Amino acid sequence: MPIRHLLLVLVICLAWAGNFLTSALALREFPPFLFTALRLVLVALLLLPFLTRPAPGQWPRLVAVALLNGALHFGLSFWALKLAGNLASPAIVMQSYIPMATLLAVWLLGERIGWRTSAGIAVSFLGVLVLGFDPVVLAAPASLLLMLASAFLLALGTVLLRGLRGFTPMSQQAWSAIIGIAPLLLLSAWLESGQQAMLDGASWVAWAGVAYSALIASVLGHGLFFWLVQRHPVSVLMPYLLLTPVFAVALGVLFYGDRPGPRLLLGGAMVLGGVLVVALRMRQKARTPPEPVEV
Repeated sequence: MPIRHLLLVLVICLAWAGNFLTSALALREFPPFLFTALRLVLVALLLLPFLTRPAPGQWPRLVAVALLNGALHFGLSFWALKLAGNLASPAIVMQSYIPMATLLAVWLLGERIGWRTSAGIAVSFLGVLVLGFDPVVLAAPASLLLMLASAFLLALGTVLLRGLRGFTPMSQQAWSAIIGIAPLLLLSAWLESGQQAMLDGASWVAWAGVAYSALIASVLGHGLFFWLVQRHPVSVLMPYLLLTPVFAVALGVLFYGDRPGPRLLLGGAMVLGGVLVVALRMRQKARTPPEPVEV
């Protein structure tokens, strides 16, 4: 890729890594489902001009993708981040959605993978297991389980997204926000309490976290990502995007008081190493011409 495109990838990774820090600070004052709903309200308002009508027959898949990739994935991931007490483990475990999506594509779409990809998937899941025995993670095991569930929902939504047709990336983001708001508010009313008092008493730090998550992480970060996807295959971009959890870990150490232990670092290296293998195999597969078919 040209240097300017690599710089844009760097901006995306920094924007997404910063979302872990600013959201964690905001989640000290907002409960996770309310925070996610506020984020989606702002995203929906910003992207309303990009909204387009779905094609006939696309509504069921659109609703499923919106709920999986938007409301449920973000709601659970922010819940995990609130419980974790650190940025490193949620940022690293979230990357397990890539091998999960690969396995789901094999199961649901009949795609085939080789032994190298299988080995990368196995190493990444073993890394989650090693990471899970770090004392910091053991102090809040529910956070690890919630982040794995969030990663699985994102992986499933990513596979279903392949069949979505007739949407620009911004339009799809707008629909995901609009569809996800009501379920998140219902989940907040069911599982959380004191929402009005929290809204009235929230500091500028909490509102800045909402604004950052919507403006920088979603609109800017995903906007730049979709712009790059129009010029480069996702398989080419994916290895570079693994800088996101690395930056998130660094931000956690510098600004959030994280002190990752050896198990977390070893497990994190295994997760990211396995994901890198999967991403590189995806890139090689995308470059390999299809085998001729005898007729």
